[in-house]
Amino acid sequence: MTSRRPLLVAAALLLLVAAAACSPGTPVTRAPAAPVSALSDRARVTELLDRFHAAAARADEAAYFACLAEGAVFLGTDATERWSTAEFRAYAHPHFAKGKAWSFRARRRDVTFDPRGKVAWFDEDLVTENLGPARGSGVAVEDGGAWRIVQYNLAITVPNDRFKEVKTLLETPPRL
Repeated sequence: MTSRRPLLVAAALLLLVAAAACSPGTPVTRAPAAPVSALSDRARVTELLDRFHAAAARADEAAYFACLAEGAVFLGTDATERWSTAEFRAYAHPHFAKGKAWSFRARRRDVTFDPRGKVAWFDEDLVTENLGPARGSGVAVEDGGAWRIVQYNLAITVPNDRFKEVKTLLETPPRL
């Protein structure tokens, strides 16, 4: 039978540390505020996303994939579309090779940062040529001074008052 003594000692130490941290007169330590460069980081993340979309619009495959971090994931509009960067590049390459990929433009974008200013969450309403209204969302990270996308999720938005129609359509077996 194993002794409970190490667990009891660890629990007692945890209680002592917690009590000391909460005792009167002890200043409350908060997570550091976002760095002073948060505004420039917001501009840099916005520029990254604009560059990402512009590269697709002009079919610049190298510039497009340079916006993605190593190990990035792209989630497409179909439930089966969860691609690593290499898988997404294999899918996208024929489009880029034809000189016409896709054209997305952000109509609205919001960017939020973690307290250290190294991770950014974003969501954007997109104007697209082929999909109609869409939404992109994801995560970008700052690494070595450069911002890169680690996850991008492309979604087609469905107005709530039209959802029942779409649900019925999705539940209907395809015609052969």
